[in-house]
Amino acid sequence: MLRVTRLKTGDEMAKDFNSQKVVERYDDHIRQLIPAYELMHQQVDAILQANLSNDVHILIVGCGTGYELEYLLQRHPDWTFTAVDPSLTMLQKAQAQIQVMGQQARVTFVHGETNCLSELPVFDAALCILVAHFIPHASKPTFFSEIAKRLKNHGILMTYDLMRCEDSLQMKALPLLCQAAGLSEAQSQAMMDRLGQDFFTVCLQDYQQLLDHAGFGNVHVFSQTLTYQGLITQKN
Repeated sequence: MLRVTRLKTGDEMAKDFNSQKVVERYDDHIRQLIPAYELMHQQVDAILQANLSNDVHILIVGCGTGYELEYLLQRHPDWTFTAVDPSLTMLQKAQAQIQVMGQQARVTFVHGETNCLSELPVFDAALCILVAHFIPHASKPTFFSEIAKRLKNHGILMTYDLMRCEDSLQMKALPLLCQAAGLSEAQSQAMMDRLGQDFFTVCLQDYQQLLDHAGFGNVHVFSQTLTYQGLITQKN
């Protein structure tokens, strides 16, 4: 049986993530919305492999429908995971995926947010992929501090988010890249119209300062596709 802890659901997330319709089409739609989605996950996996041992416990903050969890479970039979998500609909989809794989014993699912977990520093690494750009600015410092508390010393945090971008050329290119991935022109324009409403983006310098104040250091960009950037850092 899958191990699930049901905790208080947060309200700082896109409300559509509770919609069954949105969740069912999420895995296909995300590949059109996020350029190089699968390549980004390959990069995350390669960096984790290069830095972690065979026996590690990884925290996945905002596990969504479970794609990154499934990807890592297939490649690392000795790794264990705690997967957290405030959307029960998303979490249940992830559970079903992992149950089909027969890997439920290696995953603890938590319906809630990181601050619901024990504060013991038990995790070797944490992944926060396409999550922090949904966290309101006033809540971001606490959001990252709560992750830091639960990482071991020198534990790795990897993030990947839509960033604030003032480069008009990149902003013009983004909908075209999404159209190349399968979005219609109307869909890509609707996506651009929603950027300022659905996301709380920060520039790279401000993101680095957020992580620094939360207890992380040595922040580096490990990936970038137009306005999306991946950062890697370690707990001090």
